[in-house]
Amino acid sequence: MAHSIPDRMKAVIKPGRCPGLEMTELPVPEIKPGEVLVRVRAASICGTDLHIYRWDEWAQGRIKPPLIVGHEVTGEVAALAPDVISVAVGDPVSLESHVVCNECFYCRTGREHICERTQIIGVDCDGGFAEYIAIPAQNVWRNAPDLPLRIAVLEENFGNAVHTTMAQDVSAKYVLVTGCGPVGVMAIAVAKAAGARKVFATDVSDYRLAMAARAGADLTFNVGEVDVVAALLEATCGEGVDVLLEMSGAPSAIDQGFAVLKYGGEAALLGLTPGPFTFDLNQHVVFKGATVRGIVGRRLWDTWYQTRGLLESGAVDLSELVTHEFALEDFNEAYRVFMSGESGKIMFHL
Repeated sequence: MAHSIPDRMKAVIKPGRCPGLEMTELPVPEIKPGEVLVRVRAASICGTDLHIYRWDEWAQGRIKPPLIVGHEVTGEVAALAPDVISVAVGDPVSLESHVVCNECFYCRTGREHICERTQIIGVDCDGGFAEYIAIPAQNVWRNAPDLPLRIAVLEENFGNAVHTTMAQDVSAKYVLVTGCGPVGVMAIAVAKAAGARKVFATDVSDYRLAMAARAGADLTFNVGEVDVVAALLEATCGEGVDVLLEMSGAPSAIDQGFAVLKYGGEAALLGLTPGPFTFDLNQHVVFKGATVRGIVGRRLWDTWYQTRGLLESGAVDLSELVTHEFALEDFNEAYRVFMSGESGKIMFHL
């Protein structure tokens, strides 16, 4: 159903080059040719948003305030440019956060997910922690009308897990997921749905390991309590794992993951490290004949169709992954809970 569009809206912004965020009121954005205006109904917090909130070294080098933050967004189409025919006013949608140029070498060769001019909403341009967002129509993914908001808001983030897991064949394989934040937990569910022989999970948090177990991990290991490499070799009858899905970015987890990776094994790396670190490339990759893949975003639009298939078939159930819900005005409390490490996905209602 179409709604009247106000002149101004509430939005959470990074106001300047300092820690924290603030809520303010801004004009509703105007749409350009090829764009749609989306009335945001829900959004969720990602690890990238935490970097911006804390104003760490990465954020200081990337973010240019003032900026509306947030890139995991679902809502409904409120208005569209005259040349847009792919969606209609009132359609329920989720948003692909990577706005690509469609013109560079990578876009023209079917690899838009590594477009050299990518602009990420909430990072490089205004995002979705607001009542409205203007975005190119090609970034809009139309949802089924009965898809719950708590699932629709996860689709972009879930796509990271799907892309990482499906980048190699995990069927009948021993799979290790290092890092059990929400994306790691979703990767566990995807690996199980894809027929993994066994899925193992490591983390430093018992809360997150419990989430991993609920998602289907066969065995979980707290790296602060056990010798992970020895435990995994024992669990795999001395074989090691066939596939490493690295979600943490922790140098110690990366080292442990490659240490237990089989000769000829495959690794997909999504987690971002805090900076350069020492890594034994010879032993971990070269002499093992390992295949290593860097994962960025979602393949456009292959991953989104895989995501839809996993959700619609019931092969993956994300209904329990949202553990906390807040009004957008309570964003500071939401970030506090997120930083505690004892939450799944945190969702804002607008």
